[in-house]
Amino acid sequence: MLPKKVKIALRILIVLILLFSFAVAGVIFGYNYVISQQQRFDNLQTRIDSGELLITAETEGAMPLVISTGMDTSDIADTLFEEGIISNTFIFSLMSKINGFDGAYVAGTHYLVPTMSYDEIMYYLTLEPASVTVTIPEGSTYVEVKQILHDAGINFDDAEFDSCMNSPNLFVDYEFVSQIEIKEGRDYILAGYLYPDTYTFDINASPESIIRKFLSNMQNKLYDEYYDRAQRLGMTMDEVMTLASIIQKETGKPTDMMYVSAVFHNRLGSEDESMHYLSSSATINYLVQLQGGETSLMHTEAEVNISSPYNTYLNPGLPPGPICMPGQDAISAALYPEPNCNYWYFCATGDGGTAFAVTLSEHESNVATYSPNWAVGADVTPDLAEDEYDDEET
Repeated sequence: MLPKKVKIALRILIVLILLFSFAVAGVIFGYNYVISQQQRFDNLQTRIDSGELLITAETEGAMPLVISTGMDTSDIADTLFEEGIISNTFIFSLMSKINGFDGAYVAGTHYLVPTMSYDEIMYYLTLEPASVTVTIPEGSTYVEVKQILHDAGINFDDAEFDSCMNSPNLFVDYEFVSQIEIKEGRDYILAGYLYPDTYTFDINASPESIIRKFLSNMQNKLYDEYYDRAQRLGMTMDEVMTLASIIQKETGKPTDMMYVSAVFHNRLGSEDESMHYLSSSATINYLVQLQGGETSLMHTEAEVNISSPYNTYLNPGLPPGPICMPGQDAISAALYPEPNCNYWYFCATGDGGTAFAVTLSEHESNVATYSPNWAVGADVTPDLAEDEYDDEET
Protein backbone atom coordinates (compact mmCIF):
# COMPACT_ATOMS: atom_id res chain seq x y z
CA MET A 1 0.00 0.00 0.00
CA LEU A 2 1.47 3.28 -1.11
CA PRO A 3 1.56 6.10 1.34
CA LYS A 4 -1.05 8.80 0.79
CA LYS A 5 1.59 11.41 -0.08
CA VAL A 6 3.10 9.15 -2.73
CA LYS A 7 -0.32 8.57 -4.26
CA ILE A 8 -0.93 12.31 -4.46
CA ALA A 9 2.49 12.84 -6.02
CA LEU A 10 1.82 10.12 -8.60
CA ARG A 11 -1.54 11.63 -9.48
CA ILE A 12 0.05 15.02 -9.94
CA LEU A 13 2.78 13.48 -12.08
CA ILE A 14 0.22 11.68 -14.24
CA VAL A 15 -1.77 14.91 -14.69
CA LEU A 16 1.39 16.78 -15.62
CA ILE A 17 2.35 14.06 -18.12
CA LEU A 18 -1.12 14.19 -19.63
CA LEU A 19 -1.05 17.98 -19.83
CA PHE A 20 2.39 17.86 -21.43
CA SER A 21 1.19 15.23 -23.88
CA PHE A 22 -1.83 17.34 -24.79
CA ALA A 23 0.39 20.37 -25.23
CA VAL A 24 2.79 18.47 -27.48
CA ALA A 25 -0.12 17.04 -29.43
CA GLY A 26 -1.61 20.54 -29.73
CA VAL A 27 1.65 21.94 -31.02
CA ILE A 28 2.00 19.11 -33.52
CA PHE A 29 -1.63 19.47 -34.59
CA GLY A 30 -1.29 23.26 -34.86
CA TYR A 31 1.92 22.98 -36.86
CA ASN A 32 0.40 20.42 -39.20
CA TYR A 33 -2.76 22.51 -39.51
CA VAL A 34 -0.80 25.64 -40.39
CA ILE A 35 1.23 23.69 -42.96
CA SER A 36 -1.88 22.11 -44.43
CA GLN A 37 -3.71 25.46 -44.30
CA GLN A 38 -1.02 27.10 -46.39
CA GLN A 39 -1.16 24.20 -48.81
CA ARG A 40 -4.95 24.37 -48.96
CA PHE A 41 -5.02 28.06 -49.71
CA ASP A 42 -2.12 27.82 -52.17
CA ASN A 43 -4.15 25.18 -53.98
CA LEU A 44 -7.19 27.44 -53.91
CA GLN A 45 -5.21 30.32 -55.42
CA THR A 46 -3.85 27.99 -58.11
CA ARG A 47 -7.39 26.90 -58.99
CA ILE A 48 -8.50 30.54 -59.10
CA ASP A 49 -5.57 31.56 -61.30
CA SER A 50 -6.27 28.68 -63.67
CA GLY A 51 -9.92 29.71 -63.93
CA GLU A 52 -11.20 26.49 -62.39
CA LEU A 53 -12.48 28.28 -59.31
CA LEU A 54 -12.76 31.78 -60.71
CA ILE A 55 -16.19 33.13 -59.83
CA THR A 56 -17.65 36.19 -61.51
CA ALA A 57 -21.11 37.65 -62.00
CA GLU A 58 -21.47 35.40 -65.06
CA THR A 59 -20.72 32.17 -63.16
CA GLU A 60 -23.78 29.92 -62.99
CA GLY A 61 -25.40 30.18 -59.56
CA ALA A 62 -23.13 33.06 -58.50
CA MET A 63 -24.52 35.19 -55.70
CA PRO A 64 -23.21 38.66 -54.81
CA LEU A 65 -22.21 39.24 -51.21
CA VAL A 66 -21.61 42.87 -50.28
CA ILE A 67 -19.36 43.45 -47.28
CA SER A 68 -19.91 46.96 -46.03
CA THR A 69 -17.17 48.94 -44.32
CA GLY A 70 -17.32 48.26 -40.58
CA MET A 71 -18.86 44.78 -40.79
CA ASP A 72 -17.18 42.27 -38.47
CA THR A 73 -16.96 38.50 -38.86
CA SER A 74 -20.23 37.83 -37.05
CA ASP A 75 -22.04 40.32 -39.30
CA ILE A 76 -20.58 38.63 -42.37
CA ALA A 77 -21.53 35.21 -41.02
CA ASP A 78 -25.11 36.38 -40.47
CA THR A 79 -25.29 37.72 -44.02
CA LEU A 80 -23.90 34.47 -45.44
CA PHE A 81 -26.45 32.51 -43.44
CA GLU A 82 -29.33 34.73 -44.57
CA GLU A 83 -28.25 34.26 -48.20
CA GLY A 84 -28.16 30.49 -47.74
CA ILE A 85 -24.44 30.23 -48.46
CA ILE A 86 -23.52 28.75 -45.05
CA SER A 87 -25.56 26.70 -42.60
CA ASN A 88 -23.84 27.53 -39.31
CA THR A 89 -22.68 31.00 -38.28
CA PHE A 90 -20.82 29.74 -35.18
CA ILE A 91 -18.65 27.33 -37.17
CA PHE A 92 -17.89 30.01 -39.74
CA SER A 93 -16.86 32.50 -37.04
CA LEU A 94 -14.79 29.88 -35.22
CA MET A 95 -13.02 28.75 -38.38
CA SER A 96 -12.37 32.38 -39.27
CA LYS A 97 -10.45 32.77 -36.03
CA ILE A 98 -8.59 29.48 -36.41
CA ASN A 99 -7.63 30.26 -40.01
CA GLY A 100 -6.52 33.79 -39.10
CA PHE A 101 -9.13 35.47 -41.30
CA ASP A 102 -10.96 37.22 -38.49
CA GLY A 103 -10.83 40.93 -39.38
CA ALA A 104 -9.16 40.22 -42.74
CA TYR A 105 -12.26 40.25 -44.92
CA VAL A 106 -12.25 42.95 -47.60
CA ALA A 107 -15.17 45.35 -47.95
CA GLY A 108 -16.86 45.32 -51.33
CA THR A 109 -18.76 42.96 -53.61
CA HIS A 110 -17.71 39.31 -53.77
CA TYR A 111 -19.33 36.59 -55.87
CA LEU A 112 -19.87 33.19 -54.21
CA VAL A 113 -21.71 29.98 -55.01
CA PRO A 114 -23.59 27.93 -52.37
CA THR A 115 -21.52 24.80 -53.09
CA MET A 116 -18.30 26.39 -51.84
CA SER A 117 -16.63 25.03 -48.71
CA TYR A 118 -16.08 27.26 -45.70
CA ASP A 119 -12.37 27.45 -46.53
CA GLU A 120 -13.17 28.58 -50.06
CA ILE A 121 -15.69 31.16 -48.86
CA MET A 122 -13.31 32.62 -46.30
CA TYR A 123 -10.43 32.78 -48.74
CA TYR A 124 -12.57 34.41 -51.42
CA LEU A 125 -13.73 37.10 -49.01
CA THR A 126 -10.11 38.16 -48.40
CA LEU A 127 -9.50 38.75 -52.12
CA GLU A 128 -10.05 42.02 -53.97
CA PRO A 129 -13.77 42.58 -54.55
CA ALA A 130 -15.44 42.80 -57.95
CA SER A 131 -14.65 46.20 -59.43
CA VAL A 132 -14.54 48.14 -62.68
CA THR A 133 -12.16 50.74 -64.06
CA VAL A 134 -13.80 53.91 -65.34
CA THR A 135 -12.35 56.93 -67.14
CA ILE A 136 -14.15 60.26 -66.80
CA PRO A 137 -13.19 62.59 -69.68
CA GLU A 138 -12.45 66.25 -69.01
CA GLY A 139 -15.51 68.40 -69.60
CA SER A 140 -18.03 65.71 -68.67
CA THR A 141 -21.24 67.03 -67.19
CA TYR A 142 -22.69 65.56 -64.03
CA VAL A 143 -25.40 63.76 -66.02
CA GLU A 144 -22.73 62.30 -68.30
CA VAL A 145 -20.63 61.16 -65.32
CA LYS A 146 -23.57 59.21 -63.91
CA GLN A 147 -24.20 57.58 -67.27
CA ILE A 148 -20.53 56.63 -67.65
CA LEU A 149 -20.60 54.98 -64.22
CA HIS A 150 -23.79 53.08 -65.03
CA ASP A 151 -22.46 51.98 -68.43
CA ALA A 152 -19.40 50.57 -66.68
CA GLY A 153 -21.66 48.35 -64.58
CA ILE A 154 -21.68 50.27 -61.30
CA ASN A 155 -24.99 49.88 -59.49
CA PHE A 156 -26.36 52.86 -57.60
CA ASP A 157 -29.62 54.68 -57.15
CA ASP A 158 -29.69 57.93 -59.14
CA ALA A 159 -31.89 59.69 -56.61
CA GLU A 160 -29.50 58.78 -53.79
CA PHE A 161 -26.55 59.96 -55.88
CA ASP A 162 -28.32 63.27 -56.61
CA SER A 163 -29.08 63.67 -52.92
CA CYS A 164 -25.40 63.18 -52.00
CA MET A 165 -24.37 65.70 -54.66
CA ASN A 166 -26.65 68.21 -52.96
CA SER A 167 -25.46 67.36 -49.44
CA PRO A 168 -22.11 69.11 -48.99
CA ASN A 169 -22.45 68.60 -45.24
CA LEU A 170 -21.40 64.97 -45.86
CA PHE A 171 -18.07 66.14 -47.23
CA VAL A 172 -17.10 69.20 -45.20
CA ASP A 173 -13.78 67.53 -44.35
CA TYR A 174 -12.66 68.70 -47.80
CA GLU A 175 -11.59 72.35 -47.64
CA PHE A 176 -12.97 73.30 -51.05
CA VAL A 177 -16.38 71.80 -50.21
CA SER A 178 -16.64 73.73 -46.96
CA GLN A 179 -15.99 76.94 -48.93
CA ILE A 180 -18.75 76.44 -51.51
CA GLU A 181 -21.29 79.25 -51.52
CA ILE A 182 -24.65 77.77 -52.38
CA LYS A 183 -26.19 80.24 -54.82
CA GLU A 184 -29.82 80.32 -55.86
CA GLY A 185 -30.56 78.22 -58.92
CA ARG A 186 -27.52 75.96 -58.61
CA ASP A 187 -28.27 72.58 -60.17
CA TYR A 188 -26.01 70.30 -58.14
CA ILE A 189 -23.83 71.71 -55.40
CA LEU A 190 -20.88 69.39 -55.99
CA ALA A 191 -21.05 69.51 -59.79
CA GLY A 192 -17.63 70.44 -61.12
CA TYR A 193 -15.76 68.62 -58.36
CA LEU A 194 -15.90 65.03 -59.66
CA TYR A 195 -12.36 65.29 -60.98
CA PRO A 196 -11.97 63.79 -64.48
CA ASP A 197 -9.54 60.88 -64.26
CA THR A 198 -9.37 57.07 -64.30
CA TYR A 199 -10.83 55.34 -61.24
CA THR A 200 -11.52 51.85 -59.94
CA PHE A 201 -14.88 51.42 -58.19
CA ASP A 202 -16.60 48.48 -56.55
CA ILE A 203 -19.60 47.54 -58.68
CA ASN A 204 -21.91 48.13 -55.71
CA ALA A 205 -20.14 51.15 -54.28
CA SER A 206 -22.44 53.58 -52.49
CA PRO A 207 -22.97 57.03 -54.01
CA GLU A 208 -21.27 58.61 -51.01
CA SER A 209 -18.16 56.44 -51.38
CA ILE A 210 -18.02 57.11 -55.13
CA ILE A 211 -18.28 60.86 -54.64
CA ARG A 212 -15.74 60.76 -51.85
CA LYS A 213 -13.20 59.07 -54.14
CA PHE A 214 -13.73 61.82 -56.71
CA LEU A 215 -13.38 64.52 -54.09
CA SER A 216 -10.22 62.99 -52.62
CA ASN A 217 -8.62 63.16 -56.05
CA MET A 218 -9.81 66.74 -56.49
CA GLN A 219 -8.30 67.68 -53.15
CA ASN A 220 -4.92 66.46 -54.37
CA LYS A 221 -5.24 68.60 -57.51
CA LEU A 222 -6.10 71.86 -55.72
CA TYR A 223 -2.69 72.90 -54.47
CA ASP A 224 -2.23 75.37 -51.61
CA GLU A 225 -0.92 77.98 -54.04
CA TYR A 226 -4.23 77.79 -55.91
CA TYR A 227 -6.10 79.06 -52.86
CA ASP A 228 -3.60 81.89 -52.44
CA ARG A 229 -3.88 82.77 -56.11
CA ALA A 230 -7.69 82.74 -56.00
CA GLN A 231 -7.61 85.11 -53.05
CA ARG A 232 -5.31 87.48 -54.94
CA LEU A 233 -7.75 87.42 -57.84
CA GLY A 234 -10.58 88.27 -55.47
CA MET A 235 -12.29 84.96 -56.22
CA THR A 236 -13.43 82.01 -54.17
CA MET A 237 -12.22 78.56 -55.19
CA ASP A 238 -15.79 77.77 -56.20
CA GLU A 239 -15.81 80.74 -58.57
CA VAL A 240 -12.49 79.56 -59.98
CA MET A 241 -13.97 76.09 -60.59
CA THR A 242 -17.05 77.62 -62.21
CA LEU A 243 -14.91 79.70 -64.55
CA ALA A 244 -12.66 76.69 -65.25
CA SER A 245 -15.67 74.63 -66.26
CA ILE A 246 -16.68 77.22 -68.87
CA ILE A 247 -13.11 77.46 -70.15
CA GLN A 248 -12.97 73.67 -70.40
CA LYS A 249 -16.05 73.65 -72.61
CA GLU A 250 -14.89 76.56 -74.76
CA THR A 251 -11.65 74.96 -75.95
CA GLY A 252 -9.61 71.83 -75.50
CA LYS A 253 -6.28 73.50 -76.23
CA PRO A 254 -4.27 74.51 -73.11
CA THR A 255 -2.75 77.59 -74.78
CA ASP A 256 -6.13 78.82 -76.00
CA MET A 257 -7.52 78.19 -72.51
CA MET A 258 -5.21 80.88 -71.11
CA TYR A 259 -6.42 83.42 -73.68
CA VAL A 260 -10.07 82.46 -73.21
CA SER A 261 -9.54 82.89 -69.48
CA ALA A 262 -8.01 86.32 -70.09
CA VAL A 263 -11.08 87.38 -72.10
CA PHE A 264 -13.39 86.32 -69.28
CA HIS A 265 -11.24 87.96 -66.61
CA ASN A 266 -11.14 91.16 -68.65
CA ARG A 267 -14.91 91.15 -68.90
CA LEU A 268 -15.54 90.30 -65.25
CA GLY A 269 -13.18 93.08 -64.15
CA SER A 270 -14.38 95.69 -66.64
CA GLU A 271 -15.68 99.03 -65.40
CA ASP A 272 -18.25 98.80 -68.18
CA GLU A 273 -21.02 96.68 -66.65
CA SER A 274 -22.32 95.74 -70.10
CA MET A 275 -19.12 93.75 -70.59
CA HIS A 276 -19.82 91.60 -67.53
CA TYR A 277 -21.99 89.34 -69.70
CA LEU A 278 -19.70 86.44 -70.61
CA SER A 279 -22.05 85.34 -73.42
CA SER A 280 -20.50 81.91 -73.43
CA SER A 281 -21.82 79.35 -75.88
CA ALA A 282 -20.68 76.69 -73.42
CA THR A 283 -23.40 77.72 -70.96
CA ILE A 284 -26.03 77.58 -73.72
CA ASN A 285 -24.91 74.10 -74.71
CA TYR A 286 -25.13 73.08 -71.06
CA LEU A 287 -28.76 74.17 -70.93
CA VAL A 288 -29.55 72.59 -74.30
CA GLN A 289 -28.14 69.28 -73.04
CA LEU A 290 -30.26 69.47 -69.90
CA GLN A 291 -33.28 69.75 -72.17
CA GLY A 292 -32.19 66.67 -74.09
CA GLY A 293 -30.76 68.53 -77.08
CA GLU A 294 -27.44 68.26 -78.87
CA THR A 295 -24.54 70.66 -78.44
CA SER A 296 -23.72 72.85 -81.42
CA LEU A 297 -21.53 75.70 -82.59
CA MET A 298 -24.67 77.59 -83.57
CA HIS A 299 -27.85 78.13 -81.57
CA THR A 300 -31.36 79.25 -82.26
CA GLU A 301 -32.79 82.42 -80.79
CA ALA A 302 -34.91 80.31 -78.46
CA GLU A 303 -31.82 78.50 -77.12
CA VAL A 304 -29.92 81.73 -76.52
CA ASN A 305 -32.92 83.01 -74.56
CA ILE A 306 -33.43 79.98 -72.30
CA SER A 307 -34.44 81.37 -68.94
CA SER A 308 -31.84 80.13 -66.46
CA PRO A 309 -29.22 81.62 -64.13
CA TYR A 310 -26.72 79.52 -66.11
CA ASN A 311 -27.43 81.51 -69.27
CA THR A 312 -24.50 83.93 -69.48
CA TYR A 313 -26.15 85.80 -72.35
CA LEU A 314 -29.00 86.86 -70.08
CA ASN A 315 -27.14 87.11 -66.75
CA PRO A 316 -23.95 89.04 -65.97
CA GLY A 317 -21.04 87.41 -64.21
CA LEU A 318 -20.51 83.75 -63.54
CA PRO A 319 -23.32 81.19 -63.41
CA PRO A 320 -24.25 79.81 -59.96
CA GLY A 321 -21.95 76.79 -60.31
CA PRO A 322 -19.74 74.75 -62.64
CA ILE A 323 -21.26 73.37 -65.84
CA CYS A 324 -18.88 70.42 -66.19
CA MET A 325 -15.89 68.70 -64.63
CA PRO A 326 -12.82 70.77 -65.59
CA GLY A 327 -9.37 69.24 -65.88
CA GLN A 328 -6.06 70.53 -64.57
CA ASP A 329 -5.31 72.73 -67.61
CA ALA A 330 -8.64 74.53 -67.36
CA ILE A 331 -8.31 75.06 -63.59
CA SER A 332 -4.80 76.42 -64.05
CA ALA A 333 -5.98 78.70 -66.88
CA ALA A 334 -8.79 80.08 -64.71
CA LEU A 335 -6.21 81.01 -62.08
CA TYR A 336 -3.44 82.10 -64.42
CA PRO A 337 -4.90 83.75 -67.52
CA GLU A 338 -2.58 84.94 -70.27
CA PRO A 339 -0.92 88.05 -68.77
CA ASN A 340 -1.18 91.48 -70.39
CA CYS A 341 -3.82 90.21 -72.76
CA ASN A 342 -6.19 92.85 -74.13
CA TYR A 343 -8.57 90.52 -75.94
CA TRP A 344 -12.28 91.04 -75.23
CA TYR A 345 -13.84 88.68 -77.76
CA PHE A 346 -13.28 85.25 -79.27
CA CYS A 347 -15.03 82.83 -81.55
CA ALA A 348 -14.51 79.30 -82.82
CA THR A 349 -12.72 78.74 -86.08
CA GLY A 350 -14.70 75.57 -86.65
CA ASP A 351 -11.70 73.24 -86.64
CA GLY A 352 -11.02 73.23 -82.90
CA GLY A 353 -9.14 76.53 -82.93
CA THR A 354 -10.08 79.93 -81.56
CA ALA A 355 -9.90 83.41 -83.09
CA PHE A 356 -9.44 86.29 -80.65
CA ALA A 357 -10.19 89.97 -81.09
CA VAL A 358 -9.62 93.25 -79.28
CA THR A 359 -12.51 95.22 -80.73
CA LEU A 360 -16.06 94.33 -81.63
CA SER A 361 -15.43 95.13 -85.28
CA GLU A 362 -12.49 92.70 -85.33
CA HIS A 363 -14.66 90.09 -83.67
CA GLU A 364 -17.46 90.58 -86.19
CA SER A 365 -14.92 90.13 -88.97
CA ASN A 366 -13.77 86.87 -87.38
CA VAL A 367 -17.38 85.72 -87.07
CA ALA A 368 -18.00 86.46 -90.74
CA THR A 369 -14.89 84.52 -91.67
CA TYR A 370 -15.42 81.44 -89.55
CA SER A 371 -19.19 81.12 -89.12
CA PRO A 372 -19.59 79.13 -92.37
CA ASN A 373 -17.49 76.41 -90.68
CA TRP A 374 -19.80 76.17 -87.69
CA ALA A 375 -22.63 74.52 -89.59
CA VAL A 376 -20.40 71.82 -91.09
CA GLY A 377 -21.02 69.62 -88.07
CA ALA A 378 -17.37 68.82 -87.49
CA ASP A 379 -16.56 67.16 -84.18
CA VAL A 380 -14.87 70.12 -82.53
CA THR A 381 -15.06 71.85 -79.18
CA PRO A 382 -17.35 74.90 -79.23
CA ASP A 383 -15.32 78.09 -78.98
CA LEU A 384 -17.94 80.81 -79.25
CA ALA A 385 -17.95 84.38 -78.08
CA GLU A 386 -19.66 87.56 -77.10
CA ASP A 387 -22.46 88.93 -79.33
CA GLU A 388 -21.83 86.55 -82.24
CA TYR A 389 -25.39 85.26 -82.17
CA ASP A 390 -26.82 88.74 -82.54
CA ASP A 391 -25.50 88.83 -86.10
CA GLU A 392 -25.19 85.16 -86.96
CA GLU A 393 -28.46 83.60 -85.86
CA THR A 394 -29.97 80.81 -87.93
